[in-house]
This record gives sequence, C-alpha cells and structure tokens, in this order.
Amino acid sequence: MTLAQLMMRFSTEEACKTYLKALRWPNGVHCARCDSEKVYELKARPFHWVCKNKDCGGKNGYRFSVITHTVFENTNYPLRTWFQVIYSMTQSKKGISALQIHRQIGSGDYRTAWYMCHRIRAAMKDNGFAKLMGEVEVDETYIGGKNKNRHWDKKISGRGTSGKIPVIGAISRKGNVVCQMIESADVETLDGFVRKTVSGDVSLVATDEASGYKDLKPDLPHNFVTHSAHEYVRGNVHTANIDAFWSLLKRGIMGTYHKMGKQYLPLYLAEFQFRHNNRKNPDIFADVVAGC
Repeated sequence: MTLAQLMMRFSTEEACKTYLKALRWPNGVHCARCDSEKVYELKARPFHWVCKNKDCGGKNGYRFSVITHTVFENTNYPLRTWFQVIYSMTQSKKGISALQIHRQIGSGDYRTAWYMCHRIRAAMKDNGFAKLMGEVEVDETYIGGKNKNRHWDKKISGRGTSGKIPVIGAISRKGNVVCQMIESADVETLDGFVRKTVSGDVSLVATDEASGYKDLKPDLPHNFVTHSAHEYVRGNVHTANIDAFWSLLKRGIMGTYHKMGKQYLPLYLAEFQFRHNNRKNPDIFADVVAGC
C-alpha cells in the first residue's frame, strides 16, 4: 500500500474505525473488558457498545468503544493521524525520528510525537516466535558513543566498550532475526541466549571467536571465524548477515535518532527486529495496527 492509497482508504474517521473494528473483532464485537458476546450497539453513538454481562459492568452495563484498551485510547489525535504515523514507521528502513513525525503531523509539542512513536514501537511484537533454523549467525555489538566524543564531564574511564550497552543478536540466513539488550557479554548470558533462540536442529551456528560461545559444542554444530586474525569468511562460516543488521541499526541510531537512552533501547530493538522480520510481509501495516 502506497501513501496515496493509505490517504485515500482512510480519508475519514469512520473509515478508520470500520477498519479497526473488523481487525479487532473479525467474528463479531466482544466486550473489551470481559470478552463477552452479550453486547449491544449504541445507536446514538457509532462504534460504541454496552456490555450487559452482570459480572462486568453491573446493572448499568459496561460501555466501551472501538478504541477502548488500545494505544489510541485517551489521545486527542484522530485515527487518521495515528495510521499515517504507523505507515511512516513501517516504511522507513532506518527508522523515522519523533522530530520528523512532529513536523509531518504538525503536533503542538514534540513530546506528543515521541509518545506516539513509543506506543507504536511497543506494539511491534513478533507473536508466535519460533526458534531459528538452518544456518544461524550469532554476534554481539555495543551501543553508545565514543569516549573521545563525550563532553569533558561525561568521559568515563576504560577503553573500547566501556560505558556502552551490550546487545546480542541471532539471525537465520534469509530468515528472521532476534536481538535483545543484555547486561554483560559473559559465558552464561551468551550461551543462554543461543540456546533460547536457536533450535537444536540447526545445521550451523556461526560466531566469532568470543569465549562466551565456547560451551555450545557438542549440543550445537558450532563453528567460528577469528576476527582478531583478520579471518572473516571460511567456507560457509561467517557473520556477514548479522553484521549487516547491526550496520542498519547503527545507521538508524547515528543518522536518524542520534541518541538512545538505555531505558528505551529495547523498544528501538523491537522496532528494527519487527521491520526486518516483516520486510516481505504485504500486511505489515495491518499487523502493527493489530498489535496496537
């Protein structure tokens, strides 16, 4: 769906609510609180219903609308604007900043756009995750600026990865990626991540020479390349695909977002992971709206 098609299809609030209703309740409207089918439409208020289940709303019933218990609830912006923001976030390969969203929708305050973007990121979830199969690459990276670029009163002691946030990821070649923030890149953390995300039936687990992966054998067909010796490919053993994903993530950080706080990094990782795993999904917009 192109932007022009999106604007044409969702040109009115009624069209947006009709779409949201069909997506949320494909088999008929259920109560947003107790999931009861005993609901009645309020003729005076379109897209509003009342649940008459005695255990739900009492004698007066529980009233709810199509946006009740969604990320669109309790906001002053129409669904048309929300749908435009969702579309922009799903189509921007390296992400789109809240400041750019602020300019596009003309929000009165930058924080409004920032709030909307984070709510949508929280809805970008890969439901029904299956363990990675085939040839899998695993690697860790570190998120954070260089110490030499820090302000004089924010410099930290140490070298290399000191002060940066470790992130680990695994990717199935020509398949899905899984990434998450970790506290430290020790053996227990790296080994536990691999066993949690990678199937025991894989044909190869390719990593670099990091000691955190030393215990994967004999349970998994593990092999590695020695980056410290300038070895990057040996047959089908390499980490080029996960490195490409890290490159895309860091291009987004440096070129689009510029800065990420540790408390919000998991949301950004979920966004990049979801967009990669749904890169060939023609219904990616619908999946994000459903997650909302």
